[in-house]
Amino acid sequence: MKKIDRIWQKIDPFSLRVRLTVGIAAVSAVGVGSIALWTTWQMQQILVNSHKQNIELIADRLPGDIKLYSDMFSTETSLRKAIANLTTNKTVIWVKRPDGTINDKSVVPLDSAAINLISQMQSPLSTQVYEIGDRYFVVSGKVLQVKAEKLGLLFVAQDISYEQTMFLALVRSLAIVSLLALVIITVAIAWYIQKSLQPLRQISQLAGTISANDLAQARLNLERAPTEVQELVHTCNMMLDRLSQSWEQQRQFVGNVSHELRTPLTIVRGYLQSVLKRENNLTPPQREALTTAASEAESTIRLLQDLLDLARADTGYLHMHLELLLLNDLVGEVAAMAQQYSNREITLETSNSKIVVKADRHRLKQVILNLIDNAVKYSDLHSAIAIKLDTSDQRAIIHVCDRGLGIPLQHQQRIFERFYRVDEARNRATGGCGLGLSIVKTLVDGMGGNVTVRSKLGEGSIFTVTLPSAA
Repeated sequence: MKKIDRIWQKIDPFSLRVRLTVGIAAVSAVGVGSIALWTTWQMQQILVNSHKQNIELIADRLPGDIKLYSDMFSTETSLRKAIANLTTNKTVIWVKRPDGTINDKSVVPLDSAAINLISQMQSPLSTQVYEIGDRYFVVSGKVLQVKAEKLGLLFVAQDISYEQTMFLALVRSLAIVSLLALVIITVAIAWYIQKSLQPLRQISQLAGTISANDLAQARLNLERAPTEVQELVHTCNMMLDRLSQSWEQQRQFVGNVSHELRTPLTIVRGYLQSVLKRENNLTPPQREALTTAASEAESTIRLLQDLLDLARADTGYLHMHLELLLLNDLVGEVAAMAQQYSNREITLETSNSKIVVKADRHRLKQVILNLIDNAVKYSDLHSAIAIKLDTSDQRAIIHVCDRGLGIPLQHQQRIFERFYRVDEARNRATGGCGLGLSIVKTLVDGMGGNVTVRSKLGEGSIFTVTLPSAA
């Protein structure tokens, strides 16, 4: 039962497969039902017509027999004898006189069903089937006239209970067969539609695995697919070609611009710092303006360096010089350096055991500094930044913890995206450009690790870097 519930929950009522299956199954149900109803009606007509001919022959023969007997007997006696000759175990004949009485002496001994049938017949009627209890009769009526004398209304009924019972059993069997056929048709339709839509599902799965870095090599290829699907695949491949070209042009542009602008900005920063050293020749407003210009140049150079690193990572030219490092010493060195330039308390918690990792020393320092810088920017001036080292399952773990404002849950999955900012105004105030965490993720991924975040509003954030342990 649970398995059926799980299967039912997976069914999407708005999917093309379900819609086609329901639509075709509905048309099939109408078709099968119409055929079954028409077949049932035809069989009923055949059954009635076969008995209708018999009772009409009896009704047509009775006046002639009465006429023959009337030469020797009275009309009443002739009527009884003619009816007696034509009456059988399954055939009942009676005459309703003009005064409304029934010629009860003209019939053989009757059961209750036949008596009820006789009492219900009032006037001549077309041949049809009557159900009396569990019995069935085909009844036909006409005016009985002999030698221009109207004797009354003649009714001829034939018991067809056995034939009608067999017919109803056949109808039930036909209904069951039709229902089973409809179920089989529906299952077959669902299976066939699923197989027919499988190429579209494969296209969706293939397209879902394509990333920006795969655009140059990613191509959709489905063999033996329908012509329409092949056309869709061809169109998707053309789109991937255009996206690959646009992405490559964008990466080249970012890399070229970052490389070309970094050198002149470095020269400008050098000149500004040189001018700032002439303290005696500068007025306070001039020194303030030059200090601001030098700071902005420094920030722009860092931004260009980040863009250049990302462009190199995208093109595969961001090489990592992996070596064995003692993580305890490296993190301690970075924490001391960060505490000096940030004037913030930074605590380091580590076990007595030595933690050795295989990583790029320069890039790993950059990662930790970026995380500390992020924690410093978005936490209270008087709260400490905590760095914790740990190991688990042959992995080295670095936690950078702060007591800041925290990150809303809906933003936590996107903060590693390029230029993504949780709070635009706050980031402009602190000088952030939305690339720091993206650089962290790119560098950590390049060293075979991963970075995650856990955060709660009002309590702070914990950024966790996991690297392969060399121990």
